[in-house]
Amino acid sequence: MSAQPARALMTIGDVLGRLRPEFPDVTISKIRFLEAEGLIEPQRSPSGYRKFGDADVERLRYILGAQRDHYLPLRVIRQHLEARDRGEPVPLPAPRTAPDAAQPAGLARPHDDGARRPRTLVAADTTAEEPAPVRLTRRQLLDGAGIDADLLTRLEEYGLVRRAAGHYGGEALTVARTAAALGEFGFEVRHLRALKAAADRQVGLIDQVVAPQLRRRSPGAHEQATQTAREIAALAVRLHAALVSTGLRESLDP
Repeated sequence: MSAQPARALMTIGDVLGRLRPEFPDVTISKIRFLEAEGLIEPQRSPSGYRKFGDADVERLRYILGAQRDHYLPLRVIRQHLEARDRGEPVPLPAPRTAPDAAQPAGLARPHDDGARRPRTLVAADTTAEEPAPVRLTRRQLLDGAGIDADLLTRLEEYGLVRRAAGHYGGEALTVARTAAALGEFGFEVRHLRALKAAADRQVGLIDQVVAPQLRRRSPGAHEQATQTAREIAALAVRLHAALVSTGLRESLDP
C-alpha cells in the first residue's frame, strides 16, 4: 500500500480562509502579531514567506478561541500552550459573554414558533439574570484585540474607546478589533470619526424618544425606557446595515 502524500503547507491567506468562518475578525496583522509574540512559529520558505501546517492552524484556533470566549491574556494563553506542548491537560474557564454590537444586551432573538408578536423585536424576560458585564484591564484589551498600545491610545483620543473606573467594557473590545480590521484596508482612526459622529447622532435621537419615559415617576419607568432604547438601537443598526448595502449595490453594480 503506497504512502499518502504529505499535505501541502498553507500560505497566510489560506490560513485566513480556514479561520474566518469561525473567527470573522482575524486578520493578517493579527496572525503576524501572534507570531511576533512567540505563540506560533510557522515555517519559512527560502524566499522568506510564511508556511503553515495543520498544527499551526489548530494552535491559532485555540489562541483565538481563548481570547474571544474566555478573555484570557496572552501570558496566560502562552502558559496554556506550553502545558499543551508538554502533553498536560489544560482546562479552560467557563466562557464569558460580551455585548454584541449588532444585538444590544437585553434583547432576545425573534422566536421561530411563527406566533404573531405585537412588536418587531421581542423583549427579553426581565426575570432572567443578565450576564455580568465584561470588565477588562488595558493589558487584557490589548491582548484580546491583538492591537498595540499606540492604536488604543488613538482610539481613546478620538473618543471611540472609553475607560470607566479603570476598566474597559465588552464594547471597547469590539471597537478595537473592528478598528484593527479596518486598518487592514487602509483606514486610520481619524477616518472613523464620521462613524462615531453618526453613532452619537443616533444616541441623541433615541434619547429624545425615551426622555418622556425617564421623566415618569411610576415604578419601572426607568427599566421601560432602557428596554425601549435598546429596541430602537437594534432597529437603527438594522436600518443602517440595509442602507449601506443598498448604497454599495447602487455604486458598484454596472
